[in-house]
Amino acid sequence: MTPEQEELIRKAKDSLKAAKLLIDADLYDFAISRAYYSMFYASEAILLGDNQTYSSHSAVISAMGSKYVKTGKIPKIFHKNLTEAFNKRSSGDYDLDTGFTKEDAQEQILKAQEFIDFAESIL
Repeated sequence: MTPEQEELIRKAKDSLKAAKLLIDADLYDFAISRAYYSMFYASEAILLGDNQTYSSHSAVISAMGSKYVKTGKIPKIFHKNLTEAFNKRSSGDYDLDTGFTKEDAQEQILKAQEFIDFAESIL
């Protein structure tokens, strides 16, 4: 793993830590957002392994699908979870009343942890 990838994984883990703290504060929208960012940073670390960088969230998500899922480098479930997390993050950040619950946030944190663990295993 390169130093840049290590830093992205550190940011992913820190974002996940923040998500857990936000759940404890009953801030579920923000916890879901941080869980997404942990997956986003881990995705950037994976892409960086092939010298690929992107300037937008949608480009990172698209590249994960086209360059890693379609080629069989990562299981489809991780891309599905990343895409769903992005949509929930967008809703949590921009919608006034998401209705997200503690259980929703906990589920996103679990998926994010699995994503980070997988990313570390292939880097």
